[in-house]
Amino acid sequence: MSDATLVQPSPYDAAAFGMPAWEIVEYSAAALQAADSHPGLQTIKVDPLADKALLARHGFHYCDTLLATRASAARLRDVPASAGIAIERIDAHHADAAAVLAICHGAFAHGRFQRDFMLDRAGADRRYDSWLAQLLAAGNVWSLRADGAVAGFIGHHGASLVLHAVGASHRGRGLARHWWHLAASELFQAGHAEVSSSVSAANVAVLNLYASLGFAFDHPQDVYHRIAHQGQS
Repeated sequence: MSDATLVQPSPYDAAAFGMPAWEIVEYSAAALQAADSHPGLQTIKVDPLADKALLARHGFHYCDTLLATRASAARLRDVPASAGIAIERIDAHHADAAAVLAICHGAFAHGRFQRDFMLDRAGADRRYDSWLAQLLAAGNVWSLRADGAVAGFIGHHGASLVLHAVGASHRGRGLARHWWHLAASELFQAGHAEVSSSVSAANVAVLNLYASLGFAFDHPQDVYHRIAHQGQS
């Protein structure tokens, strides 16, 4: 593979942190050598059982472990309807957009950017704010409602639930199962055979949420970052 194939730009990360940003697409000596000539924030995802010595030699540090999770319609466990609990599809022009953006800001303590001690927390929060803004622009967000109040959001790309949060005042009340079931059911009704997501292994509450709905977990990936400098090797 060429350097351009092994190391690909991450423009949204770059915008959030004010430096070039890159995704290294395979774990190999050739890929890490190619990355040495790309200064800025670099991300690589590797099998948890892979030998990490090469990463250590190149100055990468661990940030997170991600678990893929998925369910078919047959696996999705039923959740009885609950009065006052609803979801509504919204876009950037909807009246709920400002409220879900406010819930998003600072909500992702388990995110790999927030957990990276070398990155500014404000930049990490901007990364997720920007992601939600993109999803709103595409009309790929549900507003989560409880008795008419905006309580959170779920953003999706196709049949993957890619970004979601519940506001602090509505956490710990057993409501998320209802919202997630409604969102997954809507995607199944749209013709998708499977609904998926990706969850930090440190986010126990969300892992338990997906497990309670019948989702299975697979494909763990350890996430490593480094901030590379020109000519680093």
